[in-house]
Amino acid sequence: MIFAAVDLIRIIKSAGYLAYILLPLSFIAVFIICERAVALRKRAIIPQDLVDASLQGKFQQDMTFEDKTSALGRIINFVEQHPGDIEGAKAYARLEVIKMERGVSYLDVIYTGAPLLGLIGTVFGLISAFNVIDPETHMPDPVQFTESVGYALSATLIGLVVAIIALGGNGYLHRRIDHHAARLDVLLERILAQKSGPATAAEKELVQ
Repeated sequence: MIFAAVDLIRIIKSAGYLAYILLPLSFIAVFIICERAVALRKRAIIPQDLVDASLQGKFQQDMTFEDKTSALGRIINFVEQHPGDIEGAKAYARLEVIKMERGVSYLDVIYTGAPLLGLIGTVFGLISAFNVIDPETHMPDPVQFTESVGYALSATLIGLVVAIIALGGNGYLHRRIDHHAARLDVLLERILAQKSGPATAAEKELVQ
């Protein structure tokens, strides 16, 4: 096993003070990913009962005003409270999309900055490795030099792991947001035009 050949504790220690930055960044990235994954679940954004009501043009006043916990419910509330304000409704829908993106931008910073922080640690580690001189030969001790160089890369390794976590989570969350945003756009158009007749088959397929 690879983990049997690598001393994880020593790798973290070898990263020096940068480990105190990189490790918290990893926890922050994981927290943002988990929090947004829960916040972007289908029920919290586009409940199926409201989707059906939107497609069929059947809105119940009490249902509309009770469901303020979902993005679609809040959009329907805005449309009901501001009849005829089409541009305002679209702007409010864009605001809901912006709310869905809350915190995701920090993942961009983390997966961009973490490898750079790791590289800084590696450079300092390599400088220290070249300073290990055998007093007898006045040359770097081969064993200690090789070991020092190997663990000098620990900061970069940690930075890359943190970046991969943040990059993967960022891609997943953006796909979820884009999917929800597209469905909200179709449903909003259906809500604004519900008096024109029932939803077409194409509209129903887009929001499923």
